[in-house]
Amino acid sequence: MRKKFPMMNITDLYQEIILDHSKSPRNFGVLDQYTCTAEGNNPLCGDSLTVYVNVENNVISDVSYRARGCAISIASASIMSKMIKGKTIEEVNILFDKFHRLCTGQEVEEDEDTETLQVLSGVSKFPTRVKCATMSWHAMKEAIHAEEIPLESHNIPNIPNNKKG
Repeated sequence: MRKKFPMMNITDLYQEIILDHSKSPRNFGVLDQYTCTAEGNNPLCGDSLTVYVNVENNVISDVSYRARGCAISIASASIMSKMIKGKTIEEVNILFDKFHRLCTGQEVEEDEDTETLQVLSGVSKFPTRVKCATMSWHAMKEAIHAEEIPLESHNIPNIPNNKKG
């Protein structure tokens, strides 16, 4: 059953969800165990992020990130981390494609996933913000498609555990 939000337009709802995820990011921190990692950086606004992903039998068993950045980049990483847990690599690739299309103003067939991803689709009207929204997704995709590196060789960057934005 869908929740109804009386007297609230969709833009207000989206802004509320983005603020909630940026103020209380989900899955924030470094995983104790992960099989792959990647970094993202947006020099235009100073956003930086490291994604930690644990892949077991082609399934994302856990994901986390450490980030500094604007509300959009933190919210996007938080939403992404919730959405990809428990999904196969193939399902994550499909989600990535849907999200990227939404952020660049392209048509996407609506389903349960796109309903969640729509929250950040407004960045398509602001080209400089598309990178903020997609940075964590690109880092995650790079991580899961990179050659796996033994855990003992992972170098955890020194990203302050705080947010800007």
